[in-house]
Amino acid sequence: MSYKKTRIIIIGAAGRDFHNFNVCYRDNSKYEVVAFTAAQIPDIDGRKYPKSLAGKLYPKGIPIFAEEELENLIKKYNIDECVLSYSDLSYETVMHIGSRVMSAGARYSMLGSYPTMIKSSKPVVSVTAVRTGCGKSQTTRAVVRALLDMGKKVVSVRHPMPYGDLAKQKVQRFAKYEDLLKHKCTIEEIEEYEPHIAMGSVIYSGVDYEAILRQAEKEADVVVWDGGNNDMPFYKPDFSIVVVDPLRPGDEIGYYPGEVNVRMADVIVVNKVDSAYPEDIEFVLNNVRKLNKKAMIVMAASSLAVDDSSIIYDKKVLVVEDGPTLTHGEMEIGAGTVAARRYGAAELIDPRPYIVGKLKETFQKYPDIGVLLPAMGYGEQQLKDLEATINKTNCDSVVIGTPINLGRYIKIKKPNTRVYYELTEISKPTIAELLKKKF
Repeated sequence: MSYKKTRIIIIGAAGRDFHNFNVCYRDNSKYEVVAFTAAQIPDIDGRKYPKSLAGKLYPKGIPIFAEEELENLIKKYNIDECVLSYSDLSYETVMHIGSRVMSAGARYSMLGSYPTMIKSSKPVVSVTAVRTGCGKSQTTRAVVRALLDMGKKVVSVRHPMPYGDLAKQKVQRFAKYEDLLKHKCTIEEIEEYEPHIAMGSVIYSGVDYEAILRQAEKEADVVVWDGGNNDMPFYKPDFSIVVVDPLRPGDEIGYYPGEVNVRMADVIVVNKVDSAYPEDIEFVLNNVRKLNKKAMIVMAASSLAVDDSSIIYDKKVLVVEDGPTLTHGEMEIGAGTVAARRYGAAELIDPRPYIVGKLKETFQKYPDIGVLLPAMGYGEQQLKDLEATINKTNCDSVVIGTPINLGRYIKIKKPNTRVYYELTEISKPTIAELLKKKF
């Protein structure tokens, strides 16, 4: 008996889209995934999901197109269904994409959480958020430290950031700084991997997350899912921690799939209570309590640390911030801007007159970026452009608000200092106490 395969486009951003394909479509003869579309990530379109990862049903691999081409692709390839497979999207954006799909004649769908979660043979602690920039990374570091202090062998697995050769990035393991060079990591990747290495913890990432998990399980007592882009966990958690942000009150009920994460959480960390308005904190608390009555609430602050405040005081400073937080994360300021104001900078210098290369595209796409420079390090050229822009800017010094020591990877010719956040819990029970009770 013959049947017509459902022809699908997976709408993504080089992460969740590949995972959804791997777990739900790769070896499923009922479907034909005709293409991926890509957004959020520079230079991902125009490539292919390689045949070595796509499986036997796709001997030529699967092409990746820009999301702007979606309507034309639906009509050209007689697409039956488009599956939304990326995150950090307002509900309004989710339905605008859906309207584009449906007006072109295809069905619009999303995959559920459990069908896309892989079960581990080891306990899994997941750390996710409702938006990019909530403080998920500092929360993950607190979780890893607590588990290490309990004597556990911790292996973290990071949400994907596959911006290079997808076939070579199938499974990546990072245990020492040399591994970052070996895998030709971008700045965004290094920002997430380096802190784990510094704590003496192993971290994995890549493209094929079942293959990654099976390898990670061989050396782990506990697997920590280090979520990104406010996505749902790829692994079924035994203990789910979700970070919310009262500096963006309402996003916990207005962004996909942030609300999904809140509803599934065992613990909700209300971060940045040291800098948010009391009424906004209460608004967020009311929202999350309505969504999830069983979750424990942990109140926390993002404590700011500066390596050398003399480089800021009374100086004209260029602030370099974490790129994704300021672009699709839609935060207007980051740690660097807060530090510049707090430690008496004479002036914040606008980098716009000095930007070069691909950074111009970033400011064109995100025109509401404040008086700062987002560290966009997705590829070698962007890294060169970042270095050139910093050194070209007419300033006294540079305040670096990225999670890594940027000076290790680019040559900054001006005095500079690092600024970073650490999680400080201000309520009981703490994350460490909750983990001890659970494990």
